[in-house]
Amino acid sequence: MISLEDWALIRHLHRSEGLSQRAIARQLRIARDTVADALASDGPPKYQRAPVPSAISAVEPQVRALLMAYPQMPATVIAERVGWTGSISWFRERVRAIRPEYLPADPVDRLDHPPGRAVQCDLWFPPVKIAVGFGQQAMLPVLVMVAAFSRFITAVMLPSRQTMDLVAGMWQLLSGSFTAVPHELWWDNEAGIGRRGRLTEPVTALMGTLGSRMVQLKPYDPESKGIVERANRYLETSFLPGRTFESPLDFNAQLALWLPTANGRTVRVLAARPVDLLDADRDAMLTLPPVAPVVETVTAVRLGRDYYVRVAGNDYSVDPTAIGQLVEVRTTLAEVTVARSGRVLARHQRCWAARQTLTDPDHVQTAAQLRHQFQHRTGVTEPEHPVRDLADYDRAFGVDFTGTGTGTDGEVA
Repeated sequence: MISLEDWALIRHLHRSEGLSQRAIARQLRIARDTVADALASDGPPKYQRAPVPSAISAVEPQVRALLMAYPQMPATVIAERVGWTGSISWFRERVRAIRPEYLPADPVDRLDHPPGRAVQCDLWFPPVKIAVGFGQQAMLPVLVMVAAFSRFITAVMLPSRQTMDLVAGMWQLLSGSFTAVPHELWWDNEAGIGRRGRLTEPVTALMGTLGSRMVQLKPYDPESKGIVERANRYLETSFLPGRTFESPLDFNAQLALWLPTANGRTVRVLAARPVDLLDADRDAMLTLPPVAPVVETVTAVRLGRDYYVRVAGNDYSVDPTAIGQLVEVRTTLAEVTVARSGRVLARHQRCWAARQTLTDPDHVQTAAQLRHQFQHRTGVTEPEHPVRDLADYDRAFGVDFTGTGTGTDGEVA
């Protein structure tokens, strides 16, 4: 086959220099037929390998027939149906190359994101274990929120993916980083947000307070929130490598210091930096509500004799003077507080470990004093109970254990 350089030279000599095919052949010392083919071709010469029958050629018509009827049929099932006995991995690769010809088209529309319209939300699970105290480590979720217009990223690690932790995390990022509220918050079908088109009550209350709208995307539609998905990958490849974290607080502190770097880079599709576009986003957003939304879990329990309350699998001590009374337990991302009638009975830093007991020494001391007072009460007499002679029961049932009498039924007692 003629080389690309010779092809270009032949056409130049003929079209620009006016040489005949014979003169070109003589000058380049090639056959006249080669010159004629080069001048007759419409494009550069390409090497085309002759098709060679492969092992799958014999069964390929059957494979295509099955894919036409069942486009999603697994390759292993197809191999069984067509009687394939060769390498299953090679067969799977061949089916993977053929299958797209029979799958229905699934086009994706480009989404337009005007300023202030939407913030995309997702949970990112860093593949590292964080020390959470008491010798335990855990892989914890990170709430990531990205403004769709400016691509401004903000994020925070949470103790769990439970509803109230998600609500508290969203409010923390909206009020602290965006300082405004988008018209829409986009989530996937995260259970803590809602399922099957029905939002959880705390999320509904949050949306009502913010005056915003929660948009839950359809399943298997990752393109709709591709912006936050790309942010997750960016965090994993640019923030995480080479770092170690002593605790969730340390993780959040390092993340907060790094995020300005992320938001200061130029985004190629925008040809601008997110930090420079954030003001346009904010100007089109809603203002923060005058009253902060409820972002804490509030429960009422009756304090038992052991004077502990359980929150997310951990036990927290409470002032034992409230034993037997209903107390109010409030849980935030950082703190667990127990109160009654406005009086604080306990205040603990929230524990991110599992199955732990957190005790305030003052509560133990108070319990010891109350126990001492109870055990040394004065002026309290124990009630007297009448004691019946056992002989009364013998007579009632007609038995005689003296060895000389008989029972009422005639049997020897």
